[in-house]
Amino acid sequence: MKIIIDQRSRDRRANVPFFSLYHLGIKKGRRINKRRSSAGTAYVDSYAPHLMLCTIAIILLSAMDALLTLNILARGGIELNSFMAILIEDSTEKFVHFKLALTSLALILLVIHHNVQLTTRLQVMHLLYLILFGYIMLIGYEVTLLTISST
Repeated sequence: MKIIIDQRSRDRRANVPFFSLYHLGIKKGRRINKRRSSAGTAYVDSYAPHLMLCTIAIILLSAMDALLTLNILARGGIELNSFMAILIEDSTEKFVHFKLALTSLALILLVIHHNVQLTTRLQVMHLLYLILFGYIMLIGYEVTLLTISST
């Protein structure tokens, strides 16, 4: 029988600093799931630029949607979403802040889980692009409403 003695003199793992370059995104962490098996969902530390561009575009389009909605309401339109109508009646600032906060929180969750496979051909990442397309169509519809109402 052979006895194995641990001869390590110190722990080789470095202490995690309170703040590092990983937090700013300057030093890249895990971007792909190379070490993981194909089973299950892989979470990463750094996200692809196209995913971040899609997310920023959705937030900007959401802000534009809020402003266009307020313009349409000022010209005599009505808000069909009853919850948002209550917020608008209370305060337009509350409406804009709540809309942007809700959109941002939903996007954070979707970006974190962007690799989750919903069906055999559909990932959460594809939902982000569908949301972007939907916002583009909505902005086009609202601009059309505003141009019709101004003539």
